[in-house]
Amino acid sequence: METGIKHISKTGLIILFLFTVLINVAAAQSVFVGKAGAEGKVLRKYIEPSELKKIVDNPVDSIWIIDVRSEKAFKNGHIPTAKSFPSGTIMNRLNEIPKDKYLIIYCTVGGTVKMVSKKLRKAGYKRYINWGGLSRWEWERATD
Repeated sequence: METGIKHISKTGLIILFLFTVLINVAAAQSVFVGKAGAEGKVLRKYIEPSELKKIVDNPVDSIWIIDVRSEKAFKNGHIPTAKSFPSGTIMNRLNEIPKDKYLIIYCTVGGTVKMVSKKLRKAGYKRYINWGGLSRWEWERATD
C-alpha cells in the first residue's frame, strides 16, 4: 500500500511539472525566465519586456544586455544595445565581460541561457538573469 502511495505521489509530481512546462510553452515563455544569479535578483524588475525597453531606450552603464545566440542570428535581428556573446564562445571571452556589470541574458527561448548561466556562475559571475527568448521582444530589432 505504501509503495502505491509513493508511486502516486511521484506520478502526481511529474504530472504537475509537465503541466507547468506546458503552460509556460503555451504562453511562449521559457520556464527558465527570471532565474537569477546570487546578486542578479535586482534585475527581475526588467523581466517584463516593457521594463527592458526602458533600459534599451536609456542605457545604463552598469547593465549589459547579452545575446547568446549565434552570430548569424544576432546579425539577423537582436534587441537594440545588446552585445553578442554566442554561447559556444562565451567562456573564451570572459575577459570581455566584467564581473561587476549586471547581465540580462537572452537567447531564442531561454534554455541556452540556462546552460550559459551555469558556466558563468562557475566562473564567479553572480549578477545575471535569464531574460528568456527574443520572441518576447515586441519592438523593432537591430540588425548591425
